[in-house]
Formats: sequence, structure tokens, C-alpha cells
Amino acid sequence: MEERLQKIIAAAGIASRRKAEELILAGQVSVNGKTVKELGTKADPEKDHIKVGGKLITSGKPVEKIYILLNKPVGYLTSRSDPSKRQLVIDLVGKYRNVVHPVGRLDLNSEGLILLTNDGEFTNLIAHASHNIAKVYEVKVKGKPSYVQINKLSRGVEIDGVKTAPAKIALMEETDTNAWYEVTLHEGRNQQIRKMFDSIGHSVVKLRRVAIGFLKNEKLKPGELRFLTDVEVKRFFKTTVKRSSERSKKAVKSATGRRFDKA
Repeated sequence: MEERLQKIIAAAGIASRRKAEELILAGQVSVNGKTVKELGTKADPEKDHIKVGGKLITSGKPVEKIYILLNKPVGYLTSRSDPSKRQLVIDLVGKYRNVVHPVGRLDLNSEGLILLTNDGEFTNLIAHASHNIAKVYEVKVKGKPSYVQINKLSRGVEIDGVKTAPAKIALMEETDTNAWYEVTLHEGRNQQIRKMFDSIGHSVVKLRRVAIGFLKNEKLKPGELRFLTDVEVKRFFKTTVKRSSERSKKAVKSATGRRFDKA
């Protein structure tokens, strides 16, 4: 059965649908030897030869989905390649190195939980802010920000010309020179937390992610990993479906209310 190319590429675990669209527009995708640049193009993954970057991605066989939870150590990039030959998180997953990709970002000097998978739909579910998957961080900063400053960050501050979404920030402990906060985000912009605290003059000294949705810090040592269970994967998808349904009901209720107000 024919499907849109970006959906096929995502299902093969090459990239999220959004990234797949970028690859198509860049001329990196071909079907039966012909380069494709139209986003609406469809193909049959069981019959057509589809290549991304010159690599064949369809063989007519179902792709085994892999879901890994890793405790990323400091000094590793969340990327599949690096021109400077620095250490990559995929170097820590053994035989799955060339199969999975990191979900979202965790910068070089940060540590903590990160997911790796070859499921493009799962990648989009976890990484896209619209799905409201919370990421929780423990953050150590220089000095002791005031209540007013933390409240400002919680409401959202402008970074690179765009205001951040509201965040939950709770004080964990403080000393004469530093303070620890628990920060909960539902978006994942590049070095967002570091830039947020820089904006109030209190730079981040240490940052670690301790939760992704319902997945908590399970005392995995830096560099250790485990595979998600089928129950955990299904729970993520069910949670997203439930939230989408709730948003739709609220939208209908709101629209209905407006119509009655006008009557």
C-alpha cells in the first residue's frame, strides 16, 4: 500500500517526519532510482526501492522497533555524527550504534536520561512540545537568584527572539554561593535552561535530566542503559492519545459555548 514518503522514512527509524520532509526537500531521497523533492509523493515500502542519502531503507520486511533509555555522561554529544570526532551517545549502545538515533537534545556538558530509538513516530511523540511530555532537570546555578528572577523564568523569557513556554521551577537547596533547582519543561530548545538562567545573570554550573514523562531516574550509572518494555512504550502513546482527545473535547466545548453566547 502506498504511503507518503515522510511517513515511510519515519517508520524506518531514519528520522522524525519533520526531519524526513527536510531530507526530501534537500534531494536526499530517491524512489526506484529517481530523486524526489515533492512532499506529497507516495511510495509502496513493500515494492519500491527507497533510498535516503544513497542508503536503501526498505526491504519488504518489518523493522524491529528499538527503544533505549540511557544515562548520558558529561562529554558526549546527542548526535549521530560529529566533524570534530567527539564522543557520541550512540557510541554507548553497542551493536545498535548504527540503528538508533537520539531523541531530543542534551548538550555536551549536561548529563542524565535520554531516549534512543529507530521509531520516527516515537521520536516525534517525545520531542515535539505539542505532545506535552514533561522533562525534569536538576540544575545547579551560580549565586542565589531572587524570587522575582525565578518567577520571571517560570512565566517565560525571550531567548533568541522567541519567548519560552511557562516552566515549573522549584528550589531544592542552596548554599552561600550556589542554588539547586528542579526545572520542568515541556519544550526542548537548544541549551534552553542554560540560556534561561544566563538571562537573569546566574549561569548553570551543573545540569542533569532526571525524568522523561513517567520515566524517572532509575539509578542507572553514567553510560548505563536499559530497554523500554512494551508496556512503557504503549503508555507513552496512550498518554498522548488521551491528551489529544481531551484537547479536542475542550475545543468543542469552548466553540459550543461561544455559539450559545451569541444566540
